[in-house]
Amino acid sequence: MIFVMLLTHARFRDFTPRAICDTSKAVEVLLNLSCESRDEVDGLVAKAPAAGGSIYDEPEDYGFMYTHSFVDPDGHGWGLSHMNAMPPQK
Repeated sequence: MIFVMLLTHARFRDFTPRAICDTSKAVEVLLNLSCESRDEVDGLVAKAPAAGGSIYDEPEDYGFMYTHSFVDPDGHGWGLSHMNAMPPQK
Protein backbone atom coordinates (compact mmCIF):
# COMPACT_ATOMS: atom_id res chain seq x y z
CA MET A 1 0.00 0.00 0.00
CA ILE A 2 1.24 3.48 -0.85
CA PHE A 3 0.06 6.78 0.60
CA VAL A 4 0.53 10.17 -1.04
CA MET A 5 0.38 13.38 0.96
CA LEU A 6 -0.84 16.42 -0.98
CA LEU A 7 0.06 19.52 1.00
CA THR A 8 -0.04 23.29 0.67
CA HIS A 9 3.38 24.93 0.35
CA ALA A 10 3.05 26.30 3.90
CA ARG A 11 2.38 22.83 5.34
CA PHE A 12 5.07 21.22 3.15
CA ARG A 13 7.65 23.58 4.66
CA ASP A 14 6.96 21.89 8.03
CA PHE A 15 8.51 18.71 6.60
CA THR A 16 11.73 20.10 5.08
CA PRO A 17 14.23 22.90 5.70
CA ARG A 18 15.12 22.97 1.99
CA ALA A 19 13.64 25.27 -0.65
CA ILE A 20 10.61 24.16 -2.61
CA CYS A 21 11.44 23.53 -6.26
CA ASP A 22 10.15 25.98 -8.88
CA THR A 23 8.51 23.42 -11.15
CA SER A 24 8.16 25.95 -13.98
CA LYS A 25 11.96 25.71 -14.32
CA ALA A 26 12.86 22.23 -13.07
CA VAL A 27 11.34 18.80 -12.59
CA GLU A 28 11.02 17.83 -8.95
CA VAL A 29 9.32 14.45 -9.16
CA LEU A 30 7.56 12.13 -11.60
CA LEU A 31 5.01 9.75 -10.12
CA ASN A 32 3.37 6.72 -11.70
CA LEU A 33 0.28 4.97 -10.42
CA SER A 34 -1.16 1.66 -11.59
CA CYS A 35 -4.87 1.64 -12.39
CA GLU A 36 -7.37 -1.22 -12.61
CA SER A 37 -8.56 -0.35 -16.13
CA ARG A 38 -8.14 1.95 -19.13
CA ASP A 39 -11.36 3.68 -18.08
CA GLU A 40 -9.84 4.46 -14.67
CA VAL A 41 -6.73 5.91 -16.35
CA ASP A 42 -8.81 8.13 -18.64
CA GLY A 43 -11.21 9.13 -15.85
CA LEU A 44 -8.45 10.29 -13.53
CA VAL A 45 -6.63 12.20 -16.27
CA ALA A 46 -9.91 13.89 -17.26
CA LYS A 47 -10.26 15.26 -13.71
CA ALA A 48 -6.89 17.06 -13.81
CA PRO A 49 -7.99 20.26 -15.62
CA ALA A 50 -10.97 20.78 -13.30
CA ALA A 51 -8.60 20.52 -10.32
CA GLY A 52 -6.16 23.11 -11.71
CA GLY A 53 -3.80 20.71 -13.48
CA SER A 54 -3.29 20.02 -17.16
CA ILE A 55 -3.10 17.01 -19.43
CA TYR A 56 0.55 16.23 -20.11
CA ASP A 57 0.46 14.18 -23.30
CA GLU A 58 -1.66 11.93 -25.50
CA PRO A 59 -2.59 8.46 -24.24
CA GLU A 60 -0.32 5.65 -25.43
CA ASP A 61 -1.45 2.07 -26.10
CA TYR A 62 1.37 -0.48 -26.20
CA GLY A 63 -0.98 -3.45 -26.49
CA PHE A 64 0.00 -4.91 -23.12
CA MET A 65 -0.05 -1.50 -21.35
CA TYR A 66 -2.06 1.71 -21.64
CA THR A 67 -0.72 5.01 -20.25
CA HIS A 68 -1.74 8.66 -19.97
CA SER A 69 -0.36 11.55 -17.91
CA PHE A 70 -1.21 14.86 -16.30
CA VAL A 71 0.57 17.62 -14.41
CA ASP A 72 -0.85 18.75 -11.08
CA PRO A 73 -1.24 22.44 -10.14
CA ASP A 74 2.28 22.44 -8.63
CA GLY A 75 3.87 21.11 -11.82
CA HIS A 76 4.43 17.52 -10.72
CA GLY A 77 4.06 14.88 -13.42
CA TRP A 78 1.66 12.00 -12.78
CA GLY A 79 1.67 8.98 -15.08
CA LEU A 80 -1.22 6.54 -14.91
CA SER A 81 -1.01 3.10 -16.42
CA HIS A 82 -3.04 -0.05 -16.82
CA MET A 83 -1.21 -3.24 -17.64
CA ASN A 84 -3.40 -6.01 -19.02
CA ALA A 85 -0.69 -8.50 -20.02
CA MET A 86 3.00 -9.17 -19.73
CA PRO A 87 5.21 -7.25 -22.18
CA PRO A 88 6.46 -9.22 -25.20
CA GLN A 89 9.69 -11.16 -24.63
CA LYS A 90 12.72 -10.07 -26.65
